[in-house]
Amino acid sequence: MRWARATGGGTGGAAARWLFPGGHRSARLAPPLLVLTFLSGLVDAASFLGLGRVFVANMTGNVVFLGFALSGVAQLSAPASAVALACFLAGAAAGGAWRRGAEPERLFAPLVAVQALLIALALAAQGADWGRYAVLIPLACGMGLQNAVVHRLGVPDLTTTVMTRTLTGLAADRPGPATVRRGVSVATLAAGALAGGLLHAHAGVEAVLVTALALSLAVALAAHRRH
Repeated sequence: MRWARATGGGTGGAAARWLFPGGHRSARLAPPLLVLTFLSGLVDAASFLGLGRVFVANMTGNVVFLGFALSGVAQLSAPASAVALACFLAGAAAGGAWRRGAEPERLFAPLVAVQALLIALALAAQGADWGRYAVLIPLACGMGLQNAVVHRLGVPDLTTTVMTRTLTGLAADRPGPATVRRGVSVATLAAGALAGGLLHAHAGVEAVLVTALALSLAVALAAHRRH
């Protein structure tokens, strides 16, 4: 009964119990964290394919891109990578500092709602054709904010963006409950990138951002109602 109350009922509770059979204080947030993982793939597809070979979620890739660009690779932009890194860090710093010491689960819905607002600003800027930096800046800030709240939650294997450590654990550790979480997390990010690539190819950056906005709003609303 205690486990059922902690994870909630319905499909979300069943998914939480499947991913965390041993329990975790934030296990009930596993389904929305997977939605945010899918969203990360979407926005990186939008930025990489539509904003000139730059990431807004995968900062490991951006650091490498920055090095490549500084070496003179023509297809990459050092200013774009630097701006994305700076804005991501600014969003992460804001998400880490806001109501420091508060229960992380109480911050999840409002911080994701702010992320949705930033995605909406990026969508408006894309529609107004104000240049890629007007789209890049709010997207990178929003992904920094997302990573900050996920970091504060500390849900194992559901980082929503960085998969290097997840893949290492998947390969190096013995099979167990963590294997399922890691596999689902990697597959979800790949699915988001695939969906983003297909949407960009057939409908453009706007369609990708509209989908990301709808997902972030749905996560924020569901988390608010649940809490």
